[in-house]
Amino acid sequence: STMFLVGLSGGIASGKSTVVAVLRELGCAVIDADVIAREVVQPHFKAYQQIVHYFGTEILLENGEINREALGNIIFSHPEKRQLLNSITHPEIQKEMLKQIWKYFVLGYRYVILDIPLLFETNRLTKFMKYTVLVYCDPPTQLSRLMKRNRLSQAEAEARIASQLPLDEKRKLASHVIDNSGDRESTRRQVLKLHARLEDSLDFLWARLVVGTVVAGLGGLVYLLLRRFIS
Repeated sequence: STMFLVGLSGGIASGKSTVVAVLRELGCAVIDADVIAREVVQPHFKAYQQIVHYFGTEILLENGEINREALGNIIFSHPEKRQLLNSITHPEIQKEMLKQIWKYFVLGYRYVILDIPLLFETNRLTKFMKYTVLVYCDPPTQLSRLMKRNRLSQAEAEARIASQLPLDEKRKLASHVIDNSGDRESTRRQVLKLHARLEDSLDFLWARLVVGTVVAGLGGLVYLLLRRFIS
């Protein structure tokens, strides 16, 4: 196949959604793990029953759906419960991601972007990615954005950021970095440059050459057979 996978990640309030918006404008195939994560915990999914079993009915809203804020408060203050939740949801999320990857493969996309917030924390999926991209911003900017966006105190925002691997550590692990510390236009230019580089990637040139050779060979075979039957 000529298609390859690109893992996209960031940190809380680093501006990953801004980068994803530009990629979608460019017509890129983007699979959002957060969207899938919300889908697989709906009442008719397997993960829902397991979450209610382990965390209790007090995390449910009146309509029976899971109160994400209440569940989030529990896992942020109890790392072992966060691990339990991940063990329930991650297999279901990965199944759905595989379905969507196959869809884009069939449609003939050059590459597929997997938007995974905790890509570098879990480290289980990076081996499947040809490239990994980090949406970065400097720590003071990240803290300020999170406090403003979620209306948190500095202590609350710092606790949320501390629950993830620091962006400076993730930066060392990524093959590409989009620095979102500046304005939107600066970020957009970086995304356009990255997209052009991925589109022109020669990593799978051999596969295209093989396909071309096979097609050419089949064309020659068909020509010879036609000549034989016509004569």
